[in-house]
Amino acid sequence: MKTTLKNIKGIYGVMLLCSVVFLIRCGNPMSEQTQQAVPEDSTAQFASENQVAETPDVTFRDENGKIVRLKDLRGKVVFINFWATWCGPCVAEMPSIDQLKATFKGSEDIVFMLVDVDGDLKRSKSFMAKNKYNLPVFTAESAIPSDYLGGAIPTTVVLDKKGELVVRAEGGRDYMSPGIKKALTDLVRMPN
Repeated sequence: MKTTLKNIKGIYGVMLLCSVVFLIRCGNPMSEQTQQAVPEDSTAQFASENQVAETPDVTFRDENGKIVRLKDLRGKVVFINFWATWCGPCVAEMPSIDQLKATFKGSEDIVFMLVDVDGDLKRSKSFMAKNKYNLPVFTAESAIPSDYLGGAIPTTVVLDKKGELVVRAEGGRDYMSPGIKKALTDLVRMPN
């Protein structure tokens, strides 16, 4: 009987550990309310998570194999979303990111980068095509600074035209909320 109880406690311990790892890796799930519309305080939280830091020399590989350096994107607002195809909150926020990108169609002053943290461009491209999203996928070619990506996905960072980190937001969001669109529009309209 004692052996059985030890085995049960061990199983529960492993299940608890797996749950904690999943929550850390996959960020905070979006509530039903968040999926429908982000309340103003959530939008304010997105804007208030601002941190200013100089752009490190980070490189990414796009879906065509081209290397993109963040330093080469100065003069543009850069919206980077770190995600994975298996992450529920990442998948849930993808339609609003796609719509947000469409609102800036034709603008040369903003770049959207969806960075697959698993580094599987083939699977990412397939996911985007299957869902009919017009979002460019990338993988990290260099180390990602912890200022950009801590321990949770989805995580979104926004760099201003000077290449400075102005927003770091963990967890799923509705990126079509008026406050988020306005904040990005204001950054795009700022002179270089």
